[in-house]
Amino acid sequence: MTRLSISGLVLSTGLALLAPLGAAHADLKMAVVNVPRLLEEAPQAKAAMQALQDEFAPRQRSIVAQQKDLKTKEEKLQRDGAVMAENERRNAEKDLRDGQREMQRKQNEYVEDLNLRRNEELGKLQRSLLQEVQVFARAANYDVVLGDGVLYVNESMDITAQVLNALQSRYKSGATAPRPATAAPAKPATPPAKP
Repeated sequence: MTRLSISGLVLSTGLALLAPLGAAHADLKMAVVNVPRLLEEAPQAKAAMQALQDEFAPRQRSIVAQQKDLKTKEEKLQRDGAVMAENERRNAEKDLRDGQREMQRKQNEYVEDLNLRRNEELGKLQRSLLQEVQVFARAANYDVVLGDGVLYVNESMDITAQVLNALQSRYKSGATAPRPATAAPAKPATPPAKP
């Protein structure tokens, strides 16, 4: 099954489970959060990406400088290789090959390290955003907030802009993550009516 069909199945199953509650929960308050938009527009996300860019900029500059150096060596070998002594040319070719291997190794390490750090930061950010949504939903007395997997929703139910405002306020105040509100006691489940 594709992710879209699984999400649709989960959504329809969830809504089907809520249907029997009918009139007892006619005042069910639901909303939707556009998680990809939060990940893209939250100031915390932009700050995390900028921090990663700053962290990896020196290594990137080093790789670019090494690429330029290797290109210069390659051009010199192509230009002067015919007039070089055989021993000198072999040494220049070996030096160039070794430099290319070293640069490839550095590039691979750079990409792996960057991806690892990006995933770490993304995980932290996702946890923070989830906490923010939960705190916002509790404070605004929402019963259900849906995220990924929604195929259609009335725009009046989308609270993404309000959560983004809360994230921006929290970012400006210097707070790192919201404090989870104390959980309200769970509502007792109503047993199904016997036929």
